[in-house]
Amino acid sequence: MDKNRIHLFRRRRETDKRYRRYVRCLTVILLSVVMLCAGCTGKDAEGSSAGGSGEQTAAADSRQNEAGSSTEAAPKTETAATASRSWNNMSPVSSMDLLYADQFSVDYYTGGYKLISVSDIGDYLLVPDGKNVPEGLPSDITVIDGTPKHAYLAATSGMDFIVKIGRLNNLSFSGTKEDGWYIPEAKQAMQAKTLAYAGKYNAPDVEQMLAGDCDLAIESTMILHNPEVKEQLEACGIPVIVEHSSYETHPLGRLEWVKFYGALFDAEDAAEQLFETETAKTADVLNETPTGKTVAFFYVTTNGGVNVRKSGDYVSKMIELAGGTCITFDDSDEENALSTMTIQMETFYEQAKDADYIIYNSTIDSELTCVSELLQKNALFADFKAVKEGHVYGTGKNMFQETTGYGTMIADMHAIFTGQEIKSDYFYKLTEE
Repeated sequence: MDKNRIHLFRRRRETDKRYRRYVRCLTVILLSVVMLCAGCTGKDAEGSSAGGSGEQTAAADSRQNEAGSSTEAAPKTETAATASRSWNNMSPVSSMDLLYADQFSVDYYTGGYKLISVSDIGDYLLVPDGKNVPEGLPSDITVIDGTPKHAYLAATSGMDFIVKIGRLNNLSFSGTKEDGWYIPEAKQAMQAKTLAYAGKYNAPDVEQMLAGDCDLAIESTMILHNPEVKEQLEACGIPVIVEHSSYETHPLGRLEWVKFYGALFDAEDAAEQLFETETAKTADVLNETPTGKTVAFFYVTTNGGVNVRKSGDYVSKMIELAGGTCITFDDSDEENALSTMTIQMETFYEQAKDADYIIYNSTIDSELTCVSELLQKNALFADFKAVKEGHVYGTGKNMFQETTGYGTMIADMHAIFTGQEIKSDYFYKLTEE
């Protein structure tokens, strides 16, 4: 063991809880090594997975003991009377009001406890600072012990929500590098080193996170493709919450996930205010008659194909709410849950050449500045109605990261479809040259 690692372990021994987390984590890693050395591959994969689940459950029980009845845990501020709280005797006193979102819910319990449920993912109990985990809590409920103060954010869609509700200081680690952020506050935090890059979602630097007292990992559904990473984090005492906003089909449902982050970081009032302000921007637009304008939203791939939206995609829905009709493309693969698909240029030409407006998705591709750059990608675009009439627009790189702007985006698109001049943070008109 090198000197840096020795120093790290000595530092962790200063606090029993932190030391136990390291021991637990190292135990899991060592067990994995032993299993690999024993040839636990191929036909034994199923058994290995079961073992991982057992380790996860044991870790959860250990975390519960640390926060609750264990005599080794750091002392809590609760009295003896409240410390004996039983989950079986607890029931919600109220629930969060949600207008559009259907992928999460929040139930409020006496004593400040919150139960967040994420559709098809699981349940998470938020234990208030200074309170104990209720006795008899089911093992399938993940415990988040206290308001997160050093969270790791791998779900990029969450950054804008967290920034806008004033909780950026509750993040210590990012799964995105500085040059990957298009949210100024995130870039500034990384430059100031108050927010550190700690590896991608599928390869987090667990040691770095533990050294920085990481108390929560916020993951997108991509983590479900790497269950071993999730299990490792949990085994090291870092609870993992999987956000599901990308499964909201209504764009204002995605916007309403600001309330999810408001509950998570004890900022419900700020979240509610932001949601009301942003949805108010769509009030007049939603009541207007559709414009009858057809719209193609796309980008050209590196191999010359065209990536387009499917009918159930939320961008298609935003265009619809803005009064337009999105030209969509669907396939017969019912198992493909992706909201986009790539088609041949000839197919796109046949269905989109008469579109009244085209919006080029620059969030994936480079930002186009003029129509000639679009023609360089394929000369067929010269025949498009929107190109001939000067109705070609692009998106800013920030469009998909600034998740609190959906109301503004809908209002801006409505202005475009009704022929108004716009000054938008999300859309711009391509010049002729």
